[in-house]
Amino acid sequence: MIKRYAYKEYIEKAIGRSRAVALLGPRQCGKTTLAREFVDIDSPNYFDLEDNSNLIGLADPKTALAPLKGLVVIDEVQRRPEIFPILRVLLDRTPLPAKFLILGSASPDLLRQSSESLAGRLELIEMDGFNLSEVGEKKSSSLWSRGGFPLSFLAKSDADSFAWRNSFIKTFLERDLRQQGIDVPTVALHRFWTMLAHSHGQIWNAAPFATSLGLSQPTVRKYLDILTGLFMIRQIQPWYANIKKRQVKAPKIYIRDTGILNSLLGIKTAADVPRHPSCGASWEGFVIEEVIHAIEPDDVYFWATHQGAEIDLILFKGGRMYGVEIKRQDAPTMTPSMRIALEDLKLERIAVIYPGQKRYELHKKVSVVPFHLIMNGMKAMFELS
Repeated sequence: MIKRYAYKEYIEKAIGRSRAVALLGPRQCGKTTLAREFVDIDSPNYFDLEDNSNLIGLADPKTALAPLKGLVVIDEVQRRPEIFPILRVLLDRTPLPAKFLILGSASPDLLRQSSESLAGRLELIEMDGFNLSEVGEKKSSSLWSRGGFPLSFLAKSDADSFAWRNSFIKTFLERDLRQQGIDVPTVALHRFWTMLAHSHGQIWNAAPFATSLGLSQPTVRKYLDILTGLFMIRQIQPWYANIKKRQVKAPKIYIRDTGILNSLLGIKTAADVPRHPSCGASWEGFVIEEVIHAIEPDDVYFWATHQGAEIDLILFKGGRMYGVEIKRQDAPTMTPSMRIALEDLKLERIAVIYPGQKRYELHKKVSVVPFHLIMNGMKAMFELS
């Protein structure tokens, strides 16, 4: 079993400084397994709201929760959003007898309710599946092809992993969305998700989706926001600089888990991934997720102009702006886009990430960085002292 030490440390620190902590992420990403390291599932302080007996036990939430001391875990809390006002009352007690660790399957309702009822009391932690620092460089190919969901990554074979992911997609569309109050036709949303997979890494344009599905552009935008809110899609917004060039103002769209992306594209094994036409875009999305995990930037954007200049990622960290280019090439070289970005955006540095093993310099502010080095964070990527 792969231990999630970094997430455990995040939670420990958050519990130490906050009255309540919300651990949010898609189903099956490992939230419940991690929470059970803090509170035993058989403890009276553990409530799993997918268990009917626990639901009944919280029929009167204030009566059930008020006497508890220490850390209390409430799993799948989006099934009882009316608990949030009660939690606000309980978290305002002095002295505070109990803190709460709340788990949720990235429900938009959960985020809305928590922000309204627990402002200033709740710290949010976003959790994903396995990442490169957890599985190790030697398993990066499996992570890319199977994705980070634990049951997919740890499956005995590629066939078992592919079957699990197909089942996950089906269950997600047919059950999970409806449990969270999202009434969208399953067939239409599945078609839309598949179309997004074929547009992975591209700039969002609602028109072809609307035409193909026979829907309005606001409707397809709503579908996109639903999948984004549930952590299935990442929308990277464009950075707009105060320059004379015409700049792209629509977001880029990525399927966040490459295992799910591969299933939607019909890619079954690790050997099939490099041969697929979407290989380059798939690897770009995979690297982007790993960079975000490793760097933990304050903000993430991309930048592009209508004249063709583009930078895959613009990262803000510590008040400074950095660029990241992703090239699945043997030996990336300096491009006009990099020169334009350095001049127009005044970037501190640009890291060009590629799948090779040797680091080398293209410019005093541009380094070509092997993919595996991103696990070491900002210093390794940008040669910061």
